Amino acid sequence: MNEQKTEFTAVDINDFFDSNEQPPSAEIDTGIVVFTEHQRQLVHTMRDMLAGENASQLEPLNKRIDDLKKLAIAIATFPSLLERADLTGGTRTPDSLIDSLINSNREGDTTLQLPSKATLGKGFLVAKLHTFSSLEKIARKANLEPSFTQKIHDETISMMFLLLAEDVYLNLIRDTSLTIENRRQLALALLLLWEHRADQNIYDISPVLQSVWNARRRLAPAFGTMMGTSELIMISFQLDEQWSQFIKTKLGEQGVNQAMEEFLFGISYEQITKLKLMLRERGIAAIGRDEVSTFLGTDIKTNVSEDYRDFFQQYSLRRDNARARKRLDLPGPHKTLEDYFISFVMEMNREKQEKDLHKHENFSENKAVIA
Repeated sequence: MNEQKTEFTAVDINDFFDSNEQPPSAEIDTGIVVFTEHQRQLVHTMRDMLAGENASQLEPLNKRIDDLKKLAIAIATFPSLLERADLTGGTRTPDSLIDSLINSNREGDTTLQLPSKATLGKGFLVAKLHTFSSLEKIARKANLEPSFTQKIHDETISMMFLLLAEDVYLNLIRDTSLTIENRRQLALALLLLWEHRADQNIYDISPVLQSVWNARRRLAPAFGTMMGTSELIMISFQLDEQWSQFIKTKLGEQGVNQAMEEFLFGISYEQITKLKLMLRERGIAAIGRDEVSTFLGTDIKTNVSEDYRDFFQQYSLRRDNARARKRLDLPGPHKTLEDYFISFVMEMNREKQEKDLHKHENFSENKAVIA
């Protein structure tokens, strides 16, 4: 199996405890990135800020971190996904696991088909996400500097995107329209995510998606004319280069365009289609967000907050709808906007790696000829 470089820095959980606080089991190498270097710095800074009159808040903070450590140690007892393992059902290797992911044609929830370490690690990530959410609440309650509290909030959002990435990888691995090379690359990325609960690709992508989400929250699209899409596109060109390139390259594709509409307006493709037809029949040019529920005859939440749970809930609804359309061969997007974007970024990264390798090979050949 080809090695993949991981640029994040793992931080030993023991750094958070005095030597007399560490139980013997703390020496176990979990393989999980319990905290990145940036996350460790945030926790240490917060401890310093809470010293003095807010010192009472340190106890729940320390307990949360201790609970994470214990959970990581427990998960460490399960076989690594990146090494050969002799299991009760037979021998498992990274390559055999990748092959099973690529060749699987199972529909529906595949939880029981996934490795135990993958399932347990997902629970760890949720617990870590909740931990940082609690840190943000403690920071706000203690009236810590707003800029610091925002850093805690942004880190929480990044963890949410790691949770989202697992779904995206699984979706794309099963997408037979992608090349087998891309699917194997995605499967390897998923194994690394399961093993370490960290992913440099997603750490790079998450600020972009967060910026797009914030832009989507600020827009007030006019349903019917679907005004707002053009505004988001204009904002897109002020964001990350990868995102603007994605918009330029992919938005003309029907599936991407439909997925973008679902993302932007917060309602399903089916509801968007129904709403457009109703407004056209009634001769109404456009309506506001607060009128959507009345026209569709059901309570629909089109306004969302900065809460990471809102983002993930909206994403999961779009994901489930896309999976259902694909399974039943119905019109509408068969992938989410996140699927399309992450796939695009992974493909761009792969092409860049191949070009860099080709340049290196040519340079080596020319050097050999000169010598």
